[in-house]
Amino acid sequence: MARALSIASLAAAALVLTGAGAQAKANVRIVTIGGMAFAPAPEGLKVGDTVLWVNLDLFEHTATAKNGAFDVDLKPGDKAQTVLKQSGTIEFYCRFHPGMTGKLVVGP
Repeated sequence: MARALSIASLAAAALVLTGAGAQAKANVRIVTIGGMAFAPAPEGLKVGDTVLWVNLDLFEHTATAKNGAFDVDLKPGDKAQTVLKQSGTIEFYCRFHPGMTGKLVVGP
């Protein structure tokens, strides 16, 4: 059931992102949160890409970069965006659940 909900939510997000309001140059990549974990980060990230964080979990989470590049707070069902401004590896975690971690590898 949770997996079906996750897939349905991603499909809905993809439809919104490819709608008439989306800019042709924008490269939006999705990172979901569910089951008290971040989904694996997308590969091939580049400076200028937008990361759409989607909280599919029943709990509030954050996506907080250890280097201060971003800090988004996501209540259950929330979405938030960050734009990648520098290349390199950005490690992130949830401030409420420090065992939840991930990393974004950003190319130029």
